[in-house]
Amino acid sequence: MAVSANRLELLQIADAVAREKVIDREIVLAAMADAIQKAARSRYGTESNIRADINPKTGEIRLQRLLEVVEKAEDYSTQIPLELARDRNPDAALGDFIADPLPPMDFGRIAAQSAKQVIVQKVREAERDRQFDEFKDRVGEIVNGTVKRVEYGNVIVDLGRGEGIIRRDEMIPRENFRYGDRVRAYVYDVRREQRGPQIFLSRTHPQFMVKLFTMEVPEIYDGIIQVKSVARDPGSRAKIAVISNDSSIDPVGACVGMRGSRVQAVVGELQGEKIDIIPWSNEPANFVVNALQPAEVAKVVLDEDAERIEVVVPDEQLSLAIGRRGQNVRLASQLTGWDIDIMTEAEESERRQKEFNERTNLFMDALDVDEMVGQVLASEGFAAVEELAYVDLDEIASIDGFDEDTAQEIQTRAREYLEKLEAEMDEKRKALGVSDELRQINGMTAQMMVALGEDGIKTIEDFAGCAADDLVGWSERKNGETKKFEGLFSKLEISRVEAEQMVVQARLLAGWITEADLAAETEEVAEDETEQQA
Repeated sequence: MAVSANRLELLQIADAVAREKVIDREIVLAAMADAIQKAARSRYGTESNIRADINPKTGEIRLQRLLEVVEKAEDYSTQIPLELARDRNPDAALGDFIADPLPPMDFGRIAAQSAKQVIVQKVREAERDRQFDEFKDRVGEIVNGTVKRVEYGNVIVDLGRGEGIIRRDEMIPRENFRYGDRVRAYVYDVRREQRGPQIFLSRTHPQFMVKLFTMEVPEIYDGIIQVKSVARDPGSRAKIAVISNDSSIDPVGACVGMRGSRVQAVVGELQGEKIDIIPWSNEPANFVVNALQPAEVAKVVLDEDAERIEVVVPDEQLSLAIGRRGQNVRLASQLTGWDIDIMTEAEESERRQKEFNERTNLFMDALDVDEMVGQVLASEGFAAVEELAYVDLDEIASIDGFDEDTAQEIQTRAREYLEKLEAEMDEKRKALGVSDELRQINGMTAQMMVALGEDGIKTIEDFAGCAADDLVGWSERKNGETKKFEGLFSKLEISRVEAEQMVVQARLLAGWITEADLAAETEEVAEDETEQQA
């Protein structure tokens, strides 16, 4: 009767643990069986291969010692000779296992403690696996929980069937939580770690605000309105760009709601963070102008290669466009993905005058002409001597006050100046030891070769090892700010495409690749583009 009670108690414990930890009952029973096996080994010998089975219906525990069938046994605690095995089972073959029943055992205090540790460990591992499987697919969702404790500024949140952590840097500034507070946060990462799965939560993540708007604005939830980009200065200000797929619905008005009810609900959750809702545009200039609201913009100038945009504002709008501590322009830059330079109309006028004077002086020195001619050429939009040297002669002759002879003379002087400059650079190139073979590359000038030589690049092989970034520079964007790194040709008028073509030519000349390789790569790129379009 006592045995039956123990069996029943065993199953009841398994059921209780399974319910409490929200794991399968079979996992708990398997953990118990492992614990019993460990205790049995300490009783019958650690070298023995012992198996414990628990009947899930009756709770009966059956212990067996498994003996491997071998030709000749060397260790009778784990092996059994083939002859003896066939006495028990006529069908026994080498490599099979014979189960040798063992009598029931009473657990001592130490064995019971050891068994408990095994069960706890197995159950904890199963609980961690369950928790990871449950939350790994919830990355990108908002979860609700209660504050369990605060450790060194980090908030541990009870999510019901798991624990999440909001690190100090993921909390809105000046936000304090206490035990028992309700908290809503964004799941941005779930990782397996040695101490168990870690659920990382955030209240500063830009997508937290997007999800809040999705919950408040039915049009976003239904996909009628799309949130294209977000920029946040947590706890202070944010900008969100939206577009409507239905021309009859105003995306900004829908997000604001009746008397601001929808946006105010989000603002309340974000501790009073001011939110600018901006209409998105696929025209960069229009988008940047919208993003700088509430400042008014007089003019914009785009540099698409550098992803930089110059914005000219009236003098009285400068402080509004920049914002407190540069907040407005920084958020606009993060929102649009463009570097934004802001200047007043007066500053722009001064800079243009300075550029005009520099070009005038360049033409005066290079072409040996008077100031008036230099000014005329600069005002006609010519920015470099190369443009004058290779432009169509009629374009110069069509300038007021110029005739064909004057145009011819200017172009001749421009070419002579460039030839002289090229000769000087060629001498410098030779002094640096840069090989003549680099001249085989189309577009390569002596000035470029000097720049290469100063960096130790002197042969076709050296140049073939370069990347386009090495030549024209590159930029890295972090926290909404772009840091630019200079390349060898940054001060020369050369595009990234031209630089890539020159490197490819060098690799062909060096024998690193063949025309066939190049054709195959081009064909592969074309196929990828076709698939993307499809």
